[in-house]
Amino acid sequence: MVKPFTPSIRLLASDIDGTLLNPQFQISEDDLNALRRAHAAGIEIVLVTGRRHTFALPIARQLGFDFWVISSNGAVTRSLSGETFHRNLMPREICRELCGAMQAFRGNTVLTFDKETRGAIVLEHLDDLNASIRRWLEKNMPFIEFVVPIENALASDPVQAMFCGSMTRMSEALQALEGSGIGNRVTILRTEYPVRDLSMIDVLNAGCSKGHALERWAAHRGFRREQVMAIGDNHNDVEMLEFAGHPVIMGNACEELRGRGWSVTLGNDQCGVAAALADVVSG
Repeated sequence: MVKPFTPSIRLLASDIDGTLLNPQFQISEDDLNALRRAHAAGIEIVLVTGRRHTFALPIARQLGFDFWVISSNGAVTRSLSGETFHRNLMPREICRELCGAMQAFRGNTVLTFDKETRGAIVLEHLDDLNASIRRWLEKNMPFIEFVVPIENALASDPVQAMFCGSMTRMSEALQALEGSGIGNRVTILRTEYPVRDLSMIDVLNAGCSKGHALERWAAHRGFRREQVMAIGDNHNDVEMLEFAGHPVIMGNACEELRGRGWSVTLGNDQCGVAAALADVVSG
């Protein structure tokens, strides 16, 4: 039986945490070399992450070539040199209403803003955040401002609101969000790491996701979805994988991503990105 013709991959979109980064939070040498070979072969690379742009840069710069990063789960698309292609911010009025509706989770609430000074990350206190997210906050301490009440930080539109905590606590937060009536005016995305008992709920502007941002970027660059490969591992990667003509999930992917008929590569502890690219770029 003759295989149907498949256009070559022109754009590769890779998630960072749980995908490109191994369990030691490093890019394995094989993955790094695979991405460099893909770039040399003319495939455009874009990293698509839930991280803030600035927090993604140390990872992105290791690749050794210039490209664009879709950060904050699709809210910001920006080059390594700082040129902005698109921003999709949450209206501050909706964010203020969200904070009010989620009073019981005030200690789990983090707001982020698109600036690179103190106040880029805002929260009321650290008391209710678990150890995993506290490590992230400690790395970002130069950007953190403590504001009580947190609504007082909303002098401008935020990139997003984020609720962080244990799996159990964030399951309760998700139920509260669903019961708040605000869900049809925002996008709610989950990222979960059960082994670390860490769950993050990202609340962004309506229509904002990794998938929408990748679709917008592919159209801008003139790539059809059949020419796009996307690699991811978590709930917040679903829309990106649904858009891509060649969706690939990591061997360590969460249960929600399985059973959809998507290709499965090796885990992030076995250089899954390099394995996914093995048939695309030889050498």
